[in-house]
Amino acid sequence: MSGPFYENFTVGQKIVHDEGRTITDNDNIWFTLLTCNSNQGHFNKDYVEKNFSGPPFNGKLLVNSMLVLSIVLGLSTRDTSRSGIMLGMTEWKVLNPIFAGDTIYAETEITGKRESASHPTMGLVTVNTKGLNQNKVTIMTFSRTFMVPKAGKCWS
Repeated sequence: MSGPFYENFTVGQKIVHDEGRTITDNDNIWFTLLTCNSNQGHFNKDYVEKNFSGPPFNGKLLVNSMLVLSIVLGLSTRDTSRSGIMLGMTEWKVLNPIFAGDTIYAETEITGKRESASHPTMGLVTVNTKGLNQNKVTIMTFSRTFMVPKAGKCWS
């Protein structure tokens, strides 16, 4: 099993995830339609141009925030929970809009860790993650807890 492992995390540790992801109109429209989201602001350009022509939208389709959440979480996975199991997420906040053409990045801070009481080969890690756009503007934040194996151990 590849890491990172429970022992690799230190409370207060900050991780700047090195990959980014540029969002396209196709990403947004497909995700919105696949998830049965009927908000016209995500896929109807005529509607947005007529009803949201001023700042901050300026007639542009708004990227579905659940897509942005999925991307930010995905960008953080390799360095945090790639071998783990997500147990929960709290305090999700959308702070700024995202539009097609924006590039998303992620940063994570380790805020807590403890050994699992029910699975002695595992540990629980709590993190705060923030998503940023290409201008380093924070677009969203959330906290999550996941369980990861200890080094050299398997699920038990």
